[in-house]
Amino acid sequence: MRVLVVEDERAVAETIRDGLTAEGFTVDLAHHGVDGLWAATETPHGAYDVIVLDIMLPRLNGYEVCRQLRERGVWTPILMLTAKDGEYDQADALDLGADDYLIKPFSFVVLVARLRALIRRGAPERPAVLRSGEVTLDPAAREVRLGVTPVAMTPREFAMLEFLMRHPGQTMSRTAILENVWDAAFDGDPNIVDVYVGYLRKKIGREAIETVRGTGFRVIEHARHGR
Repeated sequence: MRVLVVEDERAVAETIRDGLTAEGFTVDLAHHGVDGLWAATETPHGAYDVIVLDIMLPRLNGYEVCRQLRERGVWTPILMLTAKDGEYDQADALDLGADDYLIKPFSFVVLVARLRALIRRGAPERPAVLRSGEVTLDPAAREVRLGVTPVAMTPREFAMLEFLMRHPGQTMSRTAILENVWDAAFDGDPNIVDVYVGYLRKKIGREAIETVRGTGFRVIEHARHGR
């Protein structure tokens, strides 16, 4: 089992390395974010079973390393290691794609147990990119493209397009859209759905979303979209 440890405090890094080596792991060290990112991306694919990543790193912090790894499609499990113990710090790490979080000072026994658990789970599959004609939607990266061009969207627009693209060729009623994109308790004007369909059409083309009269809306799986 091979581990990449990205930790700028050399004494801490070497202690972790020595301890993990004694437990049967093979350990590589990096002491700043740029080297850690390089090691995780340039080492042959699948070489690391898990990455231990400090947050407070020089040159490139752990949050950014984690974000860039996930953006590049590296889904090796990541355990974030930090002296920061605020709940928002933990939430930020998990939101950016980390799989676990351990606060310094930590129990080495717990560290080993967490790493073994992550290795047993293995790297998660990359969330599928949704496609409809020239439109692609990446749920993990929260990104929409028309061809190769990024398309800026509000969170509501993104959620609505994602819902429709997860049901290609199916007509989704206004009620279903409201319940899944807004919520079941929404008591405003249901025509808000039509308004947002209009917003989406302006951004990804009128042919991207078809109106099924009296029923609802659907995306066409193989339509050619244009502005």
